[in-house]
Amino acid sequence: MAPKEAKRHKKTKGDGGKGATKPGRGEGEPYRGSAPTAHEWISFDDPDELRTWVFDVTFLLSKWQCIFGRGCQGVLTGPAPELAQGCCSYGAHFTDRADVARVKAAAKTLQPDQWQFLTAGRRGGILRTEADGTKVTRLVEGACVFLNRPGFPGGPGCALHRAALDRGLEPLDLKPDVCWQLPLRREDETASDGRVTSTIAQWDRKHWGDGGDEFHWWCTEAPEAFTGTKAVYETLRPELTAMVGEVVYAQLLSYLEERHRSGTPLPHPAVRSNR
Repeated sequence: MAPKEAKRHKKTKGDGGKGATKPGRGEGEPYRGSAPTAHEWISFDDPDELRTWVFDVTFLLSKWQCIFGRGCQGVLTGPAPELAQGCCSYGAHFTDRADVARVKAAAKTLQPDQWQFLTAGRRGGILRTEADGTKVTRLVEGACVFLNRPGFPGGPGCALHRAALDRGLEPLDLKPDVCWQLPLRREDETASDGRVTSTIAQWDRKHWGDGGDEFHWWCTEAPEAFTGTKAVYETLRPELTAMVGEVVYAQLLSYLEERHRSGTPLPHPAVRSNR
């Protein structure tokens, strides 16, 4: 489960930079998204570099919202909403040294009322190294070291997220790249002529590797997660801007707003399946 495509956008010159309850389903049986999965897409060239951007219009115009603590069943092999682990059960895979350095620095600033496992994190460190050398946040008591559990006075959830909100920052300023980007996913492919194709889409079960097949539930295929009041491109504006840059986000915003006005967008498959 190594989300190695996650990253902040850096301008380059062509080098690439570096479920839900469903009628007819038995209780406890996972929903695997068997409904039609068609999505609408838009692509355009970057105005400043040799790159083509491809965006999942269907997801960005959807009303998806994070429902951590409000119906999220987690990513274990069975439903576990009472654990309030969300997608934090396996630790966060870091994308590069800068990602590690930022989170290490943030961890040093956390206070006891923000971080349940502060003592464990300070004594044992926040990292573990997998066999292939990948850096991952350490697990403590069955989940990420930064995850505050039910019963913690400050409430369950990511300690880094909590600290960012306390300071008036965006969570992306403190959290690992993959954590603040989910459920968005960026993937770069470089052609032989140096042109980079960067795709921004939803994070699906398959992107977790073989382990994703074992998840009882995953949010981008669960209808109950598509109950927000605003579109994803609005609610995740800071994250999208960090992933693609301000100029490209402005171009995307212009297109999506016009697309929304010009006609009914293709409903997201998770919602379409329940109609």
